[in-house]
Amino acid sequence: QVQLVESGGGLVKPGGSLRLSCAASGFTLEYYAIGWFRQAPGKEREGVGCISSSGGSTYYADSVKGRFTVSKDNTKTKVYLQMNILKLEDTAVYYCATITHCSAYGYKGNSWGQGTQVTVSL
Repeated sequence: QVQLVESGGGLVKPGGSLRLSCAASGFTLEYYAIGWFRQAPGKEREGVGCISSSGGSTYYADSVKGRFTVSKDNTKTKVYLQMNILKLEDTAVYYCATITHCSAYGYKGNSWGQGTQVTVSL
């Protein structure tokens, strides 16, 4: 059974950093691409970034490019989202999900984690 568990969310001031983790179980992570998504109050869920199954390719939304980094440790069965220079508008619930392909043309989540709250506030 595919299971994804996010952790690492919290409260941070603008300009700060957080690293989210996505722990994978029930499947072989190295065979799967993973996407990070977020949903802010009153807004639709959006893709933040993704990483290919091998970890060799990543793509990011324009709003986070240069600030966020997705990485994958297949041996530890974890995927990370390093978030730097956080802004107020990054406040959202962040989710990881298995995706079919990591592509600059878009990607859709298949199996989802439960999400972790990130709040950027003064």
